[in-house]
Formats: sequence, C-alpha cells, structure tokens
Amino acid sequence: MNPDPPSPPYTAPARRDRLVLALGLVLVSALAWLATVEQARRMTNMDAAGVATAGQAWTPLEIGLIFAMWTIMMAAMMLPASFPMVAAFANINHRRRQRDAPYVATAVFVCGYLVAWTGYCALATSVQWGLQSRGLLSPMMEATSPALTAALFLLAGLYQLSPLKDACLARCRSPAGFILAYWRDGVPGAVLMGLRHGAYCIGCCAGLMLLLFAVAVMDLRWVVALAVLVTAEKLLPRPELWRRAIAVVLVLIGLALGASLVLQG
Repeated sequence: MNPDPPSPPYTAPARRDRLVLALGLVLVSALAWLATVEQARRMTNMDAAGVATAGQAWTPLEIGLIFAMWTIMMAAMMLPASFPMVAAFANINHRRRQRDAPYVATAVFVCGYLVAWTGYCALATSVQWGLQSRGLLSPMMEATSPALTAALFLLAGLYQLSPLKDACLARCRSPAGFILAYWRDGVPGAVLMGLRHGAYCIGCCAGLMLLLFAVAVMDLRWVVALAVLVTAEKLLPRPELWRRAIAVVLVLIGLALGASLVLQG
C-alpha cells in the first residue's frame, strides 16, 4: 500500500512531534557516544596482557563484549545521519494518527534499522577475530600490517566510486523516494522498511567502515572522523562532490602508504 501524499506545512502538533523525535534521537546518540568514549578509555588503559593474543581463541565473554562494542559504536555513528529518513516515516504516521487511521510507532522503524546494523556488527566482530587471530590486528585492536592498511585505504577509496555506493547513497539521501518506493503497512512492514533502509545505509558506508580496521578499531579520533564523513555525505548539499573528494583522498593515502612500503623494501 502506498503512503499518504506529501504533507502540507507542519502543524503545531507535527512540529512538536518532530522536535520530540529529534530530541529522542539526540539522547540515544549521545548515550551511545558516551558509551563509545568510555569503551575507548578502557581500551587505552587496559593492559594488553588482559586481551586475547594472536592465535588465542576468544572466550564467549570476549565475543559478547566485542560485539557489544561494535553495536554501540555503530549506533553512535549512524543514528544522527538517519534523522531525515526517520522524520519522514514519523510524518506519515503522524498524519494517519490525526485521521484515526492505523499507524505504527516510529520506534518500530528505528528498531528495524538498528537490527540491520546489528547484523553488520556480527560480521565486523567475525572480521576482527579473523584479523586478530592472524596477527594483522593487535590485541589492543590496532593495525599491525602496513600493507593491509594501504590496501584498505585503496579499497575504501575505490568503493566510493562504485555504482553500488552511488545507488545506496542516493536512497539514503532521498527519504521521500524511499518512502514512496518501499512503504509497507503495519508493524511487520515498518520493521521491513527499517531493515531495508539499514541495508542501504550499510551499502553506503561499507567502504568507510573498513577503515576502522586500517588504523585502530577504537581510536576515538578516527571514529569521530568517520562519523563526520558519513554524516556529510548523507546530509550536506552536493553529495557527488563529497563522494568523489573522499574517494580521491583515500586513494591518495593508500597509494602513499603503498609507495612508502616499496621504498622501504
């Protein structure tokens, strides 16, 4: 079923709902960022002897902690840039509620979005385990292979120029287009929409997220820088300029790192 047509200018209740939604996302994002900062602080102060070394199997507790770290960090990085899409979904349901039609709480859509990213976090946890077990990532989650670091920068830069990146970014930047194309009624429909939007968001950010393995997974400066780049791509004008500029910078860094390895060689 198609959603309602584009809405008229916001009424006072709609503006109030939008403000409440914005404050809610800001609060959840702020809590996620506080937790991420605390995790980074603990990693900085942690004795490396207390972390699984290369080739050593992770305990179930360590797997759970790493997975939780990724989940919290992704929520902190991705929720702020999701506001336009979440607001578009909320606006449709606000108008339905006004005319006593069936509607779904916006939190259901957000939960679907976060479930998609939770799946990504499970994959990231597996990748981290693989890299660490092969000695490519230190027990303190820092890259140990200059060649891998150079390759990841190159791969991330080239991905920025790929058709998949372009298609996913276009969907992420067009809430109205997404709503019109993928609207589904009811709670299952809202969850499916959130999952689909999360999948597009992952496709949009996958290359940049690889860079967390290129330097240090919990380097807070790097986490903030990537969050800024993701938000700029999704929300600022001239997305094509941002996409290509980021690609050029990443490719140049990758080439420079590769050249330095050859010269040292």
